[in-house]
Amino acid sequence: MAPTHVLRCCQRGLAWIPVIFIALVVCWSYYAYVVELCVLTIPSIGEKIVYLIFFHISFILFVWSYWQTIFTRPANPSKEFCLPKAEKERYEKEGRPESQQEILWRAATSLPLYTRTGAGAIRYCDRCQVIKPDRCHHCSACDMCVLKMDHHCPWVNNCVGFSNYKFFILFLAYSLVYCLFIAATVLQYFIKFWTLCRRKSAENCPKNELPDTHAKFHVLFLFFVAAMFCISILSLFSYHLWLVGKNRSTIEAFRAPVFRSGSDKNGFSLGYRKNMAQVFGDQKKYWLLPVFTSQGDGLTFPARLVNPADVEQAAVTLQPEPGKSAADVPESPVSESQNRLLSNDQHANDIGDHQANNTLKPGGLNREGAIFHRQN
Repeated sequence: MAPTHVLRCCQRGLAWIPVIFIALVVCWSYYAYVVELCVLTIPSIGEKIVYLIFFHISFILFVWSYWQTIFTRPANPSKEFCLPKAEKERYEKEGRPESQQEILWRAATSLPLYTRTGAGAIRYCDRCQVIKPDRCHHCSACDMCVLKMDHHCPWVNNCVGFSNYKFFILFLAYSLVYCLFIAATVLQYFIKFWTLCRRKSAENCPKNELPDTHAKFHVLFLFFVAAMFCISILSLFSYHLWLVGKNRSTIEAFRAPVFRSGSDKNGFSLGYRKNMAQVFGDQKKYWLLPVFTSQGDGLTFPARLVNPADVEQAAVTLQPEPGKSAADVPESPVSESQNRLLSNDQHANDIGDHQANNTLKPGGLNREGAIFHRQN
């Protein structure tokens, strides 16, 4: 036990190395830009003031969103997705997978679920001992199930999911702005330093050149580092904006979620505007601020029907087990927070060949996998 515990502590410590590296690079970039460039190199007072104002705005937003992404704890499934004690004991004692699935099907009847495994079974995490909500996955690095898990990012040493996905998008956006601003404002001084006169006496240099000081190396490296990070971040930021517009996670982009009628990569897409609002919230004035405004609770998500035949199947109710009456079958809890009906104004590009105005409120699952909901 002791060696395992020590190894785990070492792994957790080493996981902070990428974050420390980014922090050191950011601290150096702050010193190089503010001190070496603005204070010691730029001769114009007005230019210094303008550069410092916009630099600090982008710097604060970048650091704020990065902090939120790192230290926002991933959201986990609630207690209602845990098996009752008696059912858990039965599940652990059962040796046959068929019997274990029977137990899971009974427990899932009272849960809002759309998706399942590729084999049509209930998605259950043996490690966390919970029934996985839709879009929830287990992270081996964090050793927990994460709601709407996107991926585990080593650069933030955290899982990116429902609770911090907006922060992660803003982190990419503001880091891109930060690097672009540095590269654009440093460029002219980078060119001057690069073409700096090689004469020993600074007095003999042309007037349009800068004196050969130690600031030269900071400015040269600052431009190269900013340009390098800008290129890499731009591709990642563009990809995640595309995912937000399609309402997919990185996991779902590589492995489409499985519904009753089969896998559907667009099963959670509600149209571009609603997909954006699901991540950034309804109030656009908060979209650019690293504060949590995402819609929902991370446990349930609006999903459009993947097959027109599901409209008829949606009202199917559970069949009572032998020896039990219909009154013994629990009803599926449906609340207004558990997803709204899709309106008819969904974007045509996102709808494809499916029905535009057919959506279910998530209910439970019967043994055949039919999604049902309580009739109001």
